[in-house]
Amino acid sequence: MRNKRLQSQITAGRWTLPAVILICTLFWVLTSLLLPDLTSSLGKEGGSTIWQSTRSLLLPSWADRIVSYLVYAIIGYFLIEINNRFTIIRMRASVQTAIYFLLVTVCPEMHLLYAGDITALAFLVSLYFLFNSYQQSQASGNLFYSFFFIGAGSIFFPQLTFLSVLWLLGAYRFQSLNPRSFCAAILGWMLPYWMLFGHAFFYGQMDLFYRPFYDLISFGNVFDLQSLQPWEFATLGFLLVLYIVSTAHCIVAGLEDKIRTRAYLQFLIELTAFLFLLIALQPMLCNDLLPLLMISSSILIGHLFALTNSKTSNVFFIITMVSLILLFGFNIWTLL
Repeated sequence: MRNKRLQSQITAGRWTLPAVILICTLFWVLTSLLLPDLTSSLGKEGGSTIWQSTRSLLLPSWADRIVSYLVYAIIGYFLIEINNRFTIIRMRASVQTAIYFLLVTVCPEMHLLYAGDITALAFLVSLYFLFNSYQQSQASGNLFYSFFFIGAGSIFFPQLTFLSVLWLLGAYRFQSLNPRSFCAAILGWMLPYWMLFGHAFFYGQMDLFYRPFYDLISFGNVFDLQSLQPWEFATLGFLLVLYIVSTAHCIVAGLEDKIRTRAYLQFLIELTAFLFLLIALQPMLCNDLLPLLMISSSILIGHLFALTNSKTSNVFFIITMVSLILLFGFNIWTLL
């Protein structure tokens, strides 16, 4: 009973999220003290050439952690809003945001600002509009905005375009895809590139317009898992275990959810699997894909911990929390 009270008090407690924010902030400061040279020595440049140029022009290196922290805070807020709007966890909950903050915090290299961080924000907003299109006869507006943010994010991280196919399949499953909404989706994705084209043409920098497409078709070594750093291996393994358990719970307990919620969860399960596959195919993109993977995983994990009360789930919850602490220690150790 004591373990059961522990899980329920933490997952449903009103002070859980503030406590997690405080703990994560302290750990964020701790890692900046332990790894002061992380930006220059271990930071990997990711994203498109446009992102690298924009970052070096507008953002000094000392602001990396601050801006990244603010971006993650905004993502956390949207995670709460998505659950409140679509009731994925069957209750108004913030456990998914707490989990997301913890996952990001235990990975010190993710405290730096990557293209994937900005992309993750566009990705989450796009996901909101996609979910909002569920069974809407007039879904053109939602799909336009959804694909607009996919297109905008892909300018900084071109591989985000790969998700467009999954988005279209999701819209079809949500019964919101028809000829009109399909055209709206295409126009939404194209609009950021039309804006980029206008800028590039006006300033005589057409190479700027072509670069995202060059980066999109530039592939590294497939399944080159040796290029992953130890902390990336450990984090991906941890997320994979939680993903498998969460997916099993969604399948077993799915009948307790509404049809609409089951559709959302099924999409998140497939999206997470696709992101795992993309990381396996292109490990060089791991740093930029991890923020996206953690978003979809945190919702599934939150669904697991918020809606289970068995003795086994309580034991697994405690093991997960202990593993997070050990993972943080391991990741710090590998980066020292």
